[in-house]
Order: sequence, then structure tokens, then C-alpha cells
Amino acid sequence: MIDLTGKVALVTGSSRGIGAATAIKLAEAGADLVINYASSQGPAEEIASKINKIGRKAIVLQANVANFDEAKSLIKKTKKEFGKLDILVNNAGITNDKLLLRMKEDDWDQVIDINLKGVFNTTKSAARYLMKSEAGRIINLSSVVGLMGNAGQANYAAAKAGILGLTKSTARELAVRGVTANVVAPGFIETDMTENLPENVKAEMLSNIPANRFGKVDEVANLIVFLASPLAQYINGQVINVDGGMLM
Repeated sequence: MIDLTGKVALVTGSSRGIGAATAIKLAEAGADLVINYASSQGPAEEIASKINKIGRKAIVLQANVANFDEAKSLIKKTKKEFGKLDILVNNAGITNDKLLLRMKEDDWDQVIDINLKGVFNTTKSAARYLMKSEAGRIINLSSVVGLMGNAGQANYAAAKAGILGLTKSTARELAVRGVTANVVAPGFIETDMTENLPENVKAEMLSNIPANRFGKVDEVANLIVFLASPLAQYINGQVINVDGGMLM
């Protein structure tokens, strides 16, 4: 059984979807949580309440991780409240899908800023505290789209691919201080973000998944909790897909 008692975890974009599931799973394993949101305060408060009922401490902090100063403040407030930070899960992300020929500069910049620059912002600010942890952990959420590309998602695919290089470089730099950095790359997971896709798109996706079903948020969260635990202390700089065999 994974025991994260005494650990402090920050999950960005944890008011819903994979982030919310991850926060709850980490709390169930014993960790205290910082729930981060950009605009959905109500859902974030609900997740914190669920964690409190589990018996763990949870605070809610608003920050747009695409903004360097806000991300830095998020980390500082975490340190001030808990005195440390052991686990950073970079989950915050958005989509703004358009074919490349129709994609505007703002469409590109917005997705890159939140999905990729946001990971840099929080990681840079958190590194000094993670290096002081007995076992610092960084888990970054990418996507199989970052590995294979996808029509209409040039901005999203580029951001998610960038996370791979950023994570591997981080892993090499911080390993000597006992910090690991790994990537979790989900495939088609049932979330609020994916449920509004056209049915023909969903059917096409399903036809490419050997498991013949879409993934659940808990199935992604379970891997993240494992990577955050002592059981994964010798796993570093890796990209692990959670996709039912979609990309092999």
C-alpha cells in the first residue's frame, strides 16, 4: 500500500478532471494538498472539502500558472502554509483546437503559455523546495498527442511535446538532489474536456484503442500517485502512456 503520510502535494488545475481525481487519490494515500484553480473556485472548494472529509488538510489557491509571478506566488503560499513541498503535479492545461491554416497567433500563444510555459513557471519556483524534500517528485501531464500529433491540434501537440523535453532536462538536473521528474501521457480519457467532442471524433478514437474503451480519470491518477511514492524512487525522466494501447 502506498503511504504518503506527511507529504505535501500541489496539483495545478485540480478543480476537475484528472487533476481533481489525482488530488483525491493523493489525499487517500495520506498527503496534504494544495488545490489550484484559475477560474473555477466553486469546484476547487468542493474538492478541498472532500479531502478534508478524508482526514487530510487541503487549501485552495487561485493562480494562472501561465503568469510567472502568479506561479511563483502559488509556490510561496504553499511553502508558507505547509512549511515545505514534496510533490508537484503539473496538470493545468487547455485546448483551443483549429486547423493550422485557421489558427491565429493568440490561439497558439494561449495554449503554449498555459500548457508548456506554466510547467516551466511552477517547476522553476518549486525546485528549491523540492530539493529540500527527502524525496521530491515532479509529475508532468502530457498527452499521447504530444507523441503522435493530431490534426487540428498543432498548438496542443507542440505544448505537450515540449513537456517531454522539459521534463527530461529537469530530471537530469535535479536527480543529484534526489528529485525525480516523469511524464504521464494520457490517451482518450473521459473528462469534461473530452465529453463535448463530436460523436464521429469519439468513434474514430475508439477504433484506434485496442482496449476498446476510453480511460477513466482514476486510472491516470493511480499512476501519478505511484510515481509520487517511494516505490518509484528509481524511475526518472520517463514518459509513461495511459492509453489502453492506443500508441504502441
